Amino acid sequence: MPTPVTISENELREQFTYIDAIAGSIRDKRPRAYTHTFGCQQNEADTERIRGMLHQMGYEMTDNTEDADLVLFNTCAVREHAEDRAFGNVGALRQLKKRRPEVIIALCGCMVQQDKNVEKIKKSYPYVSLLFGTHALWRFPSLLYRVLSGEKRVFDIGGTDDIAEGLPVLRGQGAKAWLSIMYGCNNFCTYCIVPYVRGRERSRRPEEIEAELRELVAAGYKEITLLGQNVNSYGKDLALDLDFSDLLRRLNAVPGDFWLRFMTSHPKDASPRLFDAMAECDKVAKQLHLPFQSGSDTILHRMNRGYTAGEYRALIADARAKMPAITLSSDIIVGFPGETEADFEQTLALVEQTEFDLLFTFLYSPRSGTPAASYEDDATPAEKQARFERLLRAQDAIVERKQAAYQGKRLRLLVDGMAKGPDYPFTARTEGNLLVCVRGEGLQIGDFIEAEIEKTTLRCLFARKL
Repeated sequence: MPTPVTISENELREQFTYIDAIAGSIRDKRPRAYTHTFGCQQNEADTERIRGMLHQMGYEMTDNTEDADLVLFNTCAVREHAEDRAFGNVGALRQLKKRRPEVIIALCGCMVQQDKNVEKIKKSYPYVSLLFGTHALWRFPSLLYRVLSGEKRVFDIGGTDDIAEGLPVLRGQGAKAWLSIMYGCNNFCTYCIVPYVRGRERSRRPEEIEAELRELVAAGYKEITLLGQNVNSYGKDLALDLDFSDLLRRLNAVPGDFWLRFMTSHPKDASPRLFDAMAECDKVAKQLHLPFQSGSDTILHRMNRGYTAGEYRALIADARAKMPAITLSSDIIVGFPGETEADFEQTLALVEQTEFDLLFTFLYSPRSGTPAASYEDDATPAEKQARFERLLRAQDAIVERKQAAYQGKRLRLLVDGMAKGPDYPFTARTEGNLLVCVRGEGLQIGDFIEAEIEKTTLRCLFARKL
């Protein structure tokens, strides 16, 4: 496998000349930019870099499209619903463009990396001035410069599977931060569009990741989530004797009081080495998101997932043996083409036996360009919906029981936001990433606190600071 190529300093320097040129031309105007992200955490991390570049160009951020001189949507292509939402939001900007023709409307991300969507935007959304795909994100300054210089429409979805280090970042305020450790995916699950829009796996150099982590810790972030489409593949494309468990140990040694999380793990690449590292590293949260998608070996094979239900169960048993208090979450697709009632029953059995703390459940959504989109499918929408609802009921019963077991327990929490109710005005997270609403004197976002659970519900724990 080829070693990933980092964008050269000369190429990045060229982008910074465009940043400087734009900053110089708009110095007295102080324009405003509105950004909105659809989809996954990696998209969120990409938007932070876009916002960083905009900030360096002289733009102020706004939460209102009506105030914006630039409106940018970072899009998702994983499910049809995400595409529909993006197109709906872009359509709603038509009137804004009529009222204020000078507004620049831009689209980027996974959805616009597909040719069919580019053609749709060209034909049906003529007021979109700027469009760039995932591979062209680092060229955003030069593309925006072309629009500001008078080009009517600038579209760029080209590029190669490179890594751009050194881009400015404008992160959100609070206790949490994203830290990308790799990009792309090599797995080609038959239902998934990600490898086609994000490219092949590229791991960042460990020293670059560590340096960024140190910056985040110094800036006061207390929960840092390592991102990758499959973090368990980290390092396979580097000419180094290093895997993801080694990276965790290296990052765990960085001084400071913080939690490390990561997502997403692929079961075919999860290993005892990973669970050993998690158990032994005090800053690595004892929480694992390990999508299994189906409990049927037949369906897993059709999905090209690379493991069996039995192998998945063995992984969970190993993780729990080494970390008895670990919290587990997973993804499930209901209604994959060819799924029978017997296949679904195997999925339901795995859920009931494993007792996940949290599940993300989805009805199958065909993605044009993936193999599964052409698979024959005999189940009716009503049958799929009935299965989906059975799964939700089973999982709710598990969660209700597991949540109730926290009654009276004392836990370490990270205060991370404001809650809606006055009685418990702050939100927090356990090490296992469970949501807690908390009350007490002197609470501040970013604090680690000790708290006692006073009551529980299906979706939230309620605690008082000790």
